[in-house]
Amino acid sequence: MASVLVRYFAGARAAAGLSEEPAEAASVGELVASLGAAHGERLARTLTACSFLVDGVAARDLAAPLPDQATVDVLPPFAGG
Repeated sequence: MASVLVRYFAGARAAAGLSEEPAEAASVGELVASLGAAHGERLARTLTACSFLVDGVAARDLAAPLPDQATVDVLPPFAGG
């Protein structure tokens, strides 16, 4: 289980109701499930469309272990160019 800092951007920030928070999870997939459960349906729905950066690197394998003290950025799809 890793302790991480979760940072929300744009629509994810609005759905979570905050810009960042500490969390604990073994993987990004586990983190997504726990954040959705903690913050409710609006964030859970938003998270299904988000991409995630772990310490600035795109998380492609949501089952991969999270490093302790990582920063996880939650990025919803952005419109425009």
